[in-house]
Amino acid sequence: MLLFFSTIAILIGGLAEFFPMVLVDENVPKIASVLPYTPLELEGRDLYIREGCVGCHSQMVSPFRWEVEGYDTQGDAGYSKLGEFIYDRPFLWGSKRTGPGLHRVGGKYDDSWHYLYMKDPTSTSPGSIMPPYPWMYENDLDVSSLPAKIRVLQMLNTPYPEGLDEIALQDLRKQAAEIAEGLKGSSGNMEGLENKEIIALIAYLQRLGTDIRPK
Repeated sequence: MLLFFSTIAILIGGLAEFFPMVLVDENVPKIASVLPYTPLELEGRDLYIREGCVGCHSQMVSPFRWEVEGYDTQGDAGYSKLGEFIYDRPFLWGSKRTGPGLHRVGGKYDDSWHYLYMKDPTSTSPGSIMPPYPWMYENDLDVSSLPAKIRVLQMLNTPYPEGLDEIALQDLRKQAAEIAEGLKGSSGNMEGLENKEIIALIAYLQRLGTDIRPK
């Protein structure tokens, strides 16, 4: 009897603490310059999760001096702030350090560096133990569920504009074409490059940690 009623009391107390935290919007830290991912970046993030990148690369710079100096690659954004992850579902925090933390990698390298690195990591980083990902250069990006993703995120209070789900594919293709155009020299003018998975992944990596960086 004591165990039963103790369990009931703990559940009631837990729910009483949990629901206000979730339902009260003021409890969520916000940074004005942090915006939701573009459709292409959103697809790139899902690829990042699919390929297990987060298993070796944390996306969190802890507030320790040695870590800020080591992982804040641009040296101007500092440690990761809670408000930077407000639109990440799920968030990709962690302490795994097989590879460097990537939360501040956006803009550190140009698109061609990422393009070459994912194809053969040792081509740009001699001694790298990361495997290559050749299929991302062969597979066309599956965007069939993109409109549904946008609608679900809107239901979760991600401030995408009304009707974005209807033009998300157009927005995605425009950004993908811009990245592919800049990669012509590195890709050897690969046909249909703008449709490949690697383009979405590059878009996502180049976004990481850039929202609060001084312009």
